[in-house]
Amino acid sequence: MEALKQEHDASPLRVVVVGAGAFGRNHLRVYRDLEKAGALVELAAVVDPRDAARTAAEAEYGIPGFASIEQCLAACRLDAASLCVPTVHHAECARLLLAAGIDLLIEKPIAASLVEADEIVRLARELGRTVQVGHLERFNPAVSALRGRLNRPMFFEVHRLSVFTPRSLDVDVVLDLMIHDLDIVLSLVGSPVRELRAVGLPVLSPKVDIANVRLEFENGCVANFTASRVSTEKVRKMRFFQPHQYLSLDFDRQDLLLIDVTTAAGLDLAQLAALASAAAALPNPAALGAQPTPGMTLCKVPVEPGEPLRLEIESFLDAARNRTRPLVTAEDGRAALALALQINEAITSHVQRTRL
Repeated sequence: MEALKQEHDASPLRVVVVGAGAFGRNHLRVYRDLEKAGALVELAAVVDPRDAARTAAEAEYGIPGFASIEQCLAACRLDAASLCVPTVHHAECARLLLAAGIDLLIEKPIAASLVEADEIVRLARELGRTVQVGHLERFNPAVSALRGRLNRPMFFEVHRLSVFTPRSLDVDVVLDLMIHDLDIVLSLVGSPVRELRAVGLPVLSPKVDIANVRLEFENGCVANFTASRVSTEKVRKMRFFQPHQYLSLDFDRQDLLLIDVTTAAGLDLAQLAALASAAAALPNPAALGAQPTPGMTLCKVPVEPGEPLRLEIESFLDAARNRTRPLVTAEDGRAALALALQINEAITSHVQRTRL
């Protein structure tokens, strides 16, 4: 945040939000909050072809609204943009904005296809523009606290479950929900995928609504993912093992629990997982005792709370202003998309093989 504070010799970055739907409204709110807090940013305009959404944003934020990017570019001087339109329009909109010299924060997934993702990556390089992809969970404070404690993770268990809503039905559950966790695990493991198995089914929409995936990486790490948008509850959790440690992360609560185990503890992985799950359910993990089993230490890792979207946008503005590498690059977005599309191919193959 300090890097974004107003200075006498600096002018604010003028930002447009393209798309005033659910995601776009949140971007509008955060940019205005940062502007009020003295950040070097000015919410300059909104673009949305829908009259009602555009008019509502104009009225709430006192900014001009435009039905198209072309109209906005003709009327406004802009430095950066948040692209919050449906995925199928990402490449078309990114093409116009990058050609106009505008840095982009693109909501995930980066594009609808690898061809379109490659075009965005190429244009960003050729035109020297910053492109950050909105893999929001990378900015979750619990994930940030986790990164300093990595020590060769070898097994992940990830669950991301939501109740059904009509939002984001233009994509399947892998591209809607699971892609968050694919991006995080790819960034934590740092090894190519060697083997992939996946199953999935449509339930309440024409696209896959629930999926389970098993990945094995070249370095031997294994990751299991479950994503559902037809659940009766909301769950956002990731657990993983690494030598002598078990870590449990709750994205919604921004909690990180660590169980440190010496070889003297003599617990197998199932016992360790059961204890960690019980501890994670408690309001205060210390209720299990500072030393629940000889050779074990259980602690709740300190996490500085924060809104992931605000942290994401602050990071984007900092990268755009200082011409530095964003935390989630266009190449990162392309890698997550490539893996998600591979998973969808595997799901299709399984459906055909089992005649589901």
